[in-house]
Amino acid sequence: MIWDHLLARLRGTADTEPLPEPDEKLALGALLVRVAKSDNSYHALEIGEIDRILSETFGLNPIEAAKLRATCEKLESAAPGTPDFALLIRETVDYPHRLEVAHKLFQVIEADGKHLPVEDESLHEIEAMLGIKPEDSPAGPA
Repeated sequence: MIWDHLLARLRGTADTEPLPEPDEKLALGALLVRVAKSDNSYHALEIGEIDRILSETFGLNPIEAAKLRATCEKLESAAPGTPDFALLIRETVDYPHRLEVAHKLFQVIEADGKHLPVEDESLHEIEAMLGIKPEDSPAGPA
């Protein structure tokens, strides 16, 4: 039985656990992952920044934050699009806290030391979905 499970995993046919239903924590984490990947790279510095933000925002220890990020990475890769996450946050979080989300997204963009226009485009797209006014964007107006 153990061998069957191992062989299935090696073949890529293993049953995976269903992903949890997104809540505000998972939505924020997934957006952080998505903006980190917007330049088609995902660096350790960005991962560390995401873990730090999740830990600070939700009062998690480093291991809990890393586990939450790992779940968010799976959710982000399986999710059809950014609007679902942004809408969840927009409907459940007031404007000042949504603005904080925009600032956290910007922190992840800057974490790897490479600030690319495609990252700003991704940020502005997410901000629009969050209902953030362009003049309030941490990256400046689009």
